[in-house]
Amino acid sequence: MPFLGEISALLTALFWSMSPLFFTAAINRVGTVTVNITRLTFALIFLVTSVLVMQYSVALSPTQYALLSLSGFLGLVFGDSFMFKAFQHIGARITMLVMALSPAIATFAAYVILGEELPMLGLLGIAVTLAGIVWVVAERSGTGKDTPHAVTKIGLFYAFIGATGQGLGLVVAKLAFNESPVNGLVATLIRIAAAWVLLLPIAAMTKNFKSPFVTFRTERRALWLTIGGAVVGPFIGITFSLIAVAHTQVGVAATIMATVPIVMLPLLRIFYKERLTWKAVAGAFVTVGGVVLLFLK
Repeated sequence: MPFLGEISALLTALFWSMSPLFFTAAINRVGTVTVNITRLTFALIFLVTSVLVMQYSVALSPTQYALLSLSGFLGLVFGDSFMFKAFQHIGARITMLVMALSPAIATFAAYVILGEELPMLGLLGIAVTLAGIVWVVAERSGTGKDTPHAVTKIGLFYAFIGATGQGLGLVVAKLAFNESPVNGLVATLIRIAAAWVLLLPIAAMTKNFKSPFVTFRTERRALWLTIGGAVVGPFIGITFSLIAVAHTQVGVAATIMATVPIVMLPLLRIFYKERLTWKAVAGAFVTVGGVVLLFLK
């Protein structure tokens, strides 16, 4: 299928733009740690069920298992954990701005590790897309009245490390796909299973973690919000992200997937009644222009 990787990356951006709406509402009720563990747990259940029903083969090589597990650690444990830390220090909007560096980091890592090279049109597409993302997120971070966080060096550092983890996670997943074809659902299952095994004991040692069974007994709405976020984020979204990196260059896939802040604009308008300024709309058009250049690479 032509442009399968690019289309999968666009679908990833769509689903990943929906999941924060679910998770933010759930976190406000039960906290970050509980939601993080629960989202991975439900995603794992969905993935295991899907793989069993579809009878997909999980007969991968030990190297592929190791690479996908490492990818899960880098992206879902290391990257996401530092991203959440950045949220606490500098807020979600500034964190998203710094996280826009993830495609550039992925592209550089793919060049060093995989030997991937992009033609000038592809490089221009990445630059234009990133410029549009930076424009929109920076404009929104400066106009919101609900931005109590100061921009601290430690917060920016956490966000940069988070972006690095996510970028490297994609490159390592690409290494697994390069060895031999891997079904997207199976690859996602291995990544999330590895992340869940690593994250659960870490969460259990934190003071903020409470048993989900106890927490959700009185917070049924938070439970359904977390399940919804798990479906569109770790389950469907990550599956499409792996299909994307399997069928196109890592830098291209990562850049298209980084359009989440742009895709979220109409959702924020619909669900939170946020006013969209002309700068935000113009930045969205710039980003779409960059994605078009990536399709024409």
